[in-house]
Amino acid sequence: MKKIDIYTDGACSGNPGPGGYGTILKYKDTEKILSEGYKLTTNNRMEILSVIVGLEILTTPCEVTLYTDSRYVVDSISLGWAKKWKQNNWMRNKKEKALNADLWDRMLHLLDIHKVNVVWVKGHAGHEYNERCDKLAVAASKKAELLDDEEYLRQG
Repeated sequence: MKKIDIYTDGACSGNPGPGGYGTILKYKDTEKILSEGYKLTTNNRMEILSVIVGLEILTTPCEVTLYTDSRYVVDSISLGWAKKWKQNNWMRNKKEKALNADLWDRMLHLLDIHKVNVVWVKGHAGHEYNERCDKLAVAASKKAELLDDEEYLRQG
């Protein structure tokens, strides 16, 4: 299996508001940069999407070290929250729906394909790739042409 490092970050101006993600894949000496912005979304959706786009671009199963500053992403994967939500028909408990089920469903599929080790990094603390991803995400959220986060709009 190829060993890939994926660095991710999401940003949102207002929550909800315009948002974006920044993702950097690193394989040996090669980097691939992915970034996009959305008109109306949430920070958590952008954090999750930044991971998804990085994993979706991989064409074969890979061993991935995923770096994120999102405790929501880290805990939902590492502590098995997202799997439990799916098993409970996307309910967090008997009364509360799990948020972002559309994205978590995509993520869980990708986690079945790739061997992913999730590493939390402190945001805005000088980590080179986290800082780069943050700049990409913020810049994407400010682009003139932003996409619609269709599923977020449907849920709202």
